[in-house]
Amino acid sequence: MTKILLGLISLVFVLNAGEVYATFNVAASKSANLAFDASGVLENVKVDMSSSVKRGDTLAYLHNADKRATLNIAKTALKYAKKDYDRQLKVRKLIDSTKFDSYEFKYENAKNQLAYHKSIYDKTFLKAPFDGVIFFKNVEIGDTVSGMMLKTVFKIQSEHSRKLILEFDQKYRKSVKVGDEFKYKLDGDVKDYSGVISKIYPLANTHNRKIQAEVIAKDIMVGIFGDGKIITSSK
Repeated sequence: MTKILLGLISLVFVLNAGEVYATFNVAASKSANLAFDASGVLENVKVDMSSSVKRGDTLAYLHNADKRATLNIAKTALKYAKKDYDRQLKVRKLIDSTKFDSYEFKYENAKNQLAYHKSIYDKTFLKAPFDGVIFFKNVEIGDTVSGMMLKTVFKIQSEHSRKLILEFDQKYRKSVKVGDEFKYKLDGDVKDYSGVISKIYPLANTHNRKIQAEVIAKDIMVGIFGDGKIITSSK
């Protein structure tokens, strides 16, 4: 009896299952164009094409001796402004409030000046926003960059994580659901692959009447294309 029930369940699934043809391109899960938000001359470039980097790694930096000196001046100013403020704080009840306010202002202003100059100094460093691999490099030591005219100097993408950008006919918009299986082949590859739809875009392309969806993948070369079938729950 159990075998009969299992057979009936399998038969119902086969009758209800449908297939939707889809093409796809492979894209990195994360990618970004990186540029300096400051002006100056490149002092050091620490990465090259295909370099693997971690989030926060310095990729390149500008000549910044002047900004480092200004930052050190701000640190010194804060150090002594705090000493003055702490001394006045101990005798606050014995001195005029206006005089105390002036010391407090100098101390707070010194903190703000330090934060300001640190932000300017930090902008001379270009750092990786996430773990990834460099796939574009357009800068060399000695090049001049301008924060007024942002120029992409590196492009970074996730090293292993990929997403397949699927396209399928809009007439199947009610059939395809998140969680549906996608069976596919890469162009020029005889191997069969399988994934699950993780996202469906909420619009149709007005030019080709296609809807896009995403399938998570791993370690596939970005830019490769292929096709396959989405296994839906109904015909």
